[in-house]
Amino acid sequence: MLLGVWLRATPTAASPEEAAQRAHALELHRDATVVDSHNDVLWAVTDYEFDLGMDGDEADDRGLFFYFGFPWLPNPPIGDRVRSDLDLARARAGGLDAQFFAAFAACEFIDVPGASRRRALDFIESLGEQVRRHPDDIELAYGAEDVERIVSEGKLAAILAIEGGHAIEGDLGTLAEFRELGVRSLTLTHRCTHTWADSSADESRHGGLSDFGRDVVREMNRIGMIVDVSHVSDATFWDVIEESKAPIIASHSSVRAIAAHPRNLTDEMIRALAGANGVVMISFMPFHLDPEKTEVWELLSGWHWFTHPRRPETPLGLVVDHIRHVVELAGIDHVGLGSDFDNVPWAPEGLEDVSDYPNLTVELVRRGFSDEDVRKILGGNILRVLAEVARIASED
Repeated sequence: MLLGVWLRATPTAASPEEAAQRAHALELHRDATVVDSHNDVLWAVTDYEFDLGMDGDEADDRGLFFYFGFPWLPNPPIGDRVRSDLDLARARAGGLDAQFFAAFAACEFIDVPGASRRRALDFIESLGEQVRRHPDDIELAYGAEDVERIVSEGKLAAILAIEGGHAIEGDLGTLAEFRELGVRSLTLTHRCTHTWADSSADESRHGGLSDFGRDVVREMNRIGMIVDVSHVSDATFWDVIEESKAPIIASHSSVRAIAAHPRNLTDEMIRALAGANGVVMISFMPFHLDPEKTEVWELLSGWHWFTHPRRPETPLGLVVDHIRHVVELAGIDHVGLGSDFDNVPWAPEGLEDVSDYPNLTVELVRRGFSDEDVRKILGGNILRVLAEVARIASED
């Protein structure tokens, strides 16, 4: 566990029992392995000259998400002016041990041959450069054993993931290329349906996976790459369940029964994913958490884009509500954390960036989760999947 755990806010009038519970939660957090399965900070590193050694805790809470929504705006932040949710100092402060870094191939590249692959490679190279610049603080991990070793050395374990299956350009050879470069997870779609898989945010072209899409899932099983079903359509999800021999994950999704967003999983999906020994990684995106904020217009009505004097409230407890729902439905072995930090317009109160992870552990303990359960939620479950996917590939 990385050292330096702290809390942004400390209760001023806690009872002795509450103080003891809090102290126990913080000690548990220090000792557990904390893993986040989705963060988009490589966008800032690749396009805006941000370095993970910089302090990304800028006062402007719009950050780069603001410019993602309005790319025509002048004077975007550059370098140490970037407001991020993750940097190395705050990872250490929050006890974050392992991070899946998303190499994000946006849908805008999809119609230009070779552009999606090149974009993913740019992100991969950006992370490699960060590792070279900060060898004492971060190291690439290729499996669960690597994570354990890297964490024991006091460094952040970096796991490469690609977001958007169109990055393979319809070529299993490119999939293998990404695997050789260290990629260990692939989100099959992003917001766009592409040539072999339907997205939850776009029209259906295949009724789920195409025949080639099924080949992709089988090949990912064979080479030891996690199949990630966040962003896919419901039909694509069910085709993956049918096709995959290895556990799958939803790297940054939540519970549709609580917040009716198409990016979330239905109860039937959660049970099926658990039946495949997979994990739902709960997103901190307010659209995915809050039943009152599942549409863009609700964001616009609650947050003034230019002066933003009001920020909508999303309680930290909603994250635990989603976690508890999965546990009650499918068991403790099938839930984890996939924040979607560095893409969220605002985060739950008390969970505003990676330095606040201890607050979540305090809330989990307060809500009655056992120490063993908390360890599984914080990272044990996703590391089990990482190891199991590699094991199945080795036996193929």
